[in-house]
Amino acid sequence: MIRLVHKYSGAPVAADATATLDFDARQKSRQRLALDNGDFAGLVLARGTTLSDGDVLTDAQESVFVRIVAAAEALSYVHCLDRLLLNRICYHLGNRHVPLQVHADAVAYRHDHVLDAMVAGLGARPQVCHCAFHPEPGAYDHNGHGHGHGHEHEHEHEAAAPVESPNHAHG
Repeated sequence: MIRLVHKYSGAPVAADATATLDFDARQKSRQRLALDNGDFAGLVLARGTTLSDGDVLTDAQESVFVRIVAAAEALSYVHCLDRLLLNRICYHLGNRHVPLQVHADAVAYRHDHVLDAMVAGLGARPQVCHCAFHPEPGAYDHNGHGHGHGHEHEHEHEAAAPVESPNHAHG
């Protein structure tokens, strides 16, 4: 079995295999990985290492390269043009220690009907989507990097009118 021991940081390489992992699996530094081609690999990284979509792992000899792919997961996505309402939604979700993927005018979290009801009670309409989850790594996490800034999200939603507060004028 291949033993993957570190993230590769050299010149770009072609991957020998891929491993599609959900958010929870990308947080584990030691595990048995089922590769997308049906093979298995042992993951033995330094404790606390997290994996991101596109990371390349390699063995000690740098002879095998495995690219990490973030798996699609059921998420609730809240698009909200009212900045105050969006801030309130993020506050209440964060107060429950819910991992959040933050965008300039939206937030995503793992789909949960109880959280969806709370968000709806605040005045927004969560939409369920199936896409990769890239939550903020946390203020004290210096190993990871956030994916919620500087690029668009890679999924589509059912058409829904933007959520606006009746007391907040745009123009």
